[in-house]
Amino acid sequence: MAGFFAPKDWGRLLTAMVTPFRADGTVNLGEARRIARFLVEVQKNDGLVVSGTTGESPTLSREEKLGLLEAVLEEVGDRAAVVFGAGSYNTAESIEMAQEAERRGAHGVMLVNPYYNKPGQRGLEAHFRAVAASTGLPVMLYNIQGRTSINLETPTLLRLAQVRNIVAVKEASGNVPQISDVCGAVPEGFRVYSGDDGLTLPILSLGGYGVVSVAGHVVGSAIQEMIAAFASKPAEATAIHHRLMPVVKALFHAPSPVPVKYALSRFGFDCRSVRLPLVELTEEEKAVVDAAIRPWLP
Repeated sequence: MAGFFAPKDWGRLLTAMVTPFRADGTVNLGEARRIARFLVEVQKNDGLVVSGTTGESPTLSREEKLGLLEAVLEEVGDRAAVVFGAGSYNTAESIEMAQEAERRGAHGVMLVNPYYNKPGQRGLEAHFRAVAASTGLPVMLYNIQGRTSINLETPTLLRLAQVRNIVAVKEASGNVPQISDVCGAVPEGFRVYSGDDGLTLPILSLGGYGVVSVAGHVVGSAIQEMIAAFASKPAEATAIHHRLMPVVKALFHAPSPVPVKYALSRFGFDCRSVRLPLVELTEEEKAVVDAAIRPWLP
């Protein structure tokens, strides 16, 4: 496509990173650095999404979001892509955050569908265009109807894919026929990432590029193996997918990101705490996570 913006290669596996809180509820930047290092060095992530919804972004202040971005960039930004969750239901605020991310050296921004407003397709398109026009960073759209009450319809996405710096979509609609249509129609070089860990392999088979993961916190290296095997060893990729599914199911059996924060704590990180309206797991819910991740613990 003429004028297509080629971003820094974000890679195929990005994890939407949790935000660690201290017991008093404040953001623990030191632990965020440790987690970022672990995700890149041990779990083999190509990139991280900071201040996404898995990072409890609706509960974070502007200063907390930008502080996390700065800390993660400083820790791993020379070895991994760092994409900033700049989107919200407020277009002006999303523009401001995208511009602040660019000033700090982020490698891209992710823009979620505006939640609660239910702006319709024309409003959705206008929102994304306005934020993309405000920054020189490459933009990943994030389509997740289950959390936003609006679906980014394929014709709307295809128009947005013509915007110079809108270069990818995280597809978490769960609508496989729609995702198939998207993969088959987007311009060459436009990347479709799975936004559902359980659908990563099916989406790869449809022409998807990779995944923005939650499970990548604890089984990232296996996800990388699955993605690498897909092209030449599909049976091996399928076997890895089935090994991963108990973990994926356990990480979403209670409101996310509560289970993954507990799972990551079992790897030695101080990150169990969540901010209201989320609450920590019950003992029964912890047992579900423990059983699923036990084979993956060091």
